[in-house]
Amino acid sequence: MAIASKMVLTVLCFWFVVLVGAVCLQIVLSRREKRWPGLILPFLALLQSLLLPLNLMDTGSISQNILLVLAALLAGNIPTLILLAIYWAVREKRRVKNQLDKMKIDEL
Repeated sequence: MAIASKMVLTVLCFWFVVLVGAVCLQIVLSRREKRWPGLILPFLALLQSLLLPLNLMDTGSISQNILLVLAALLAGNIPTLILLAIYWAVREKRRVKNQLDKMKIDEL
């Protein structure tokens, strides 16, 4: 039992480090001059979420299958939405900073 709990703790720590690394990478890519590098991770997350419905089993009912696919797509796109929110926040800060720089130049 102790081995299993240590393994679970190790896996959770690993995934926490991966998530923090992905957020930091998204921030770094979003700060670039061009806007496209910041959209790489959200695009990859979107592609990954589109693969989730392929792992679902048939429930026998068409309506249940449709709801299951929609739920999988909705849950799978949560990382995409989080990465896009980071992207928009960083780009907005950059846009405001650029406008302030233009105003300072105009004042001179």
